[in-house]
Amino acid sequence: MTTRFLQKSEYSAWEAQCSLIFNSQPPFTEDIDDDIAVQEAQPKLKKPQLYKVVLLNDDYTPMDFVIEILERFFNMNRETAVHVMLNVHTKGKGICGTFTRDIAETKVTQVSEYASQHEHPLRCTLEPA
Repeated sequence: MTTRFLQKSEYSAWEAQCSLIFNSQPPFTEDIDDDIAVQEAQPKLKKPQLYKVVLLNDDYTPMDFVIEILERFFNMNRETAVHVMLNVHTKGKGICGTFTRDIAETKVTQVSEYASQHEHPLRCTLEPA
């Protein structure tokens, strides 16, 4: 949204329109410069919603494969990958990371395709954080 002041030539036409339409004077009558002043509106930005990428447990995918997924697609070190894998194994699911929606969807797709290529039924989903 921008604010623009009228030039003197534009002001006269505007004043005439006001008097015809409203049968009154414009709301201000002080002298106006020939310059135009522009005020830029500050954008109202909010942080994007974040999503958790979650691996779900199954009885067929080997633990080593889950660790490989975590290291490859989520850049986890071995110790963190083992910890998340154990959460998947014992609690039924493990959080791999928190990302914006586009990145989370990409990670879910990559993991699902990789697991499918290696003939593992590993499931990966995203949840609002």
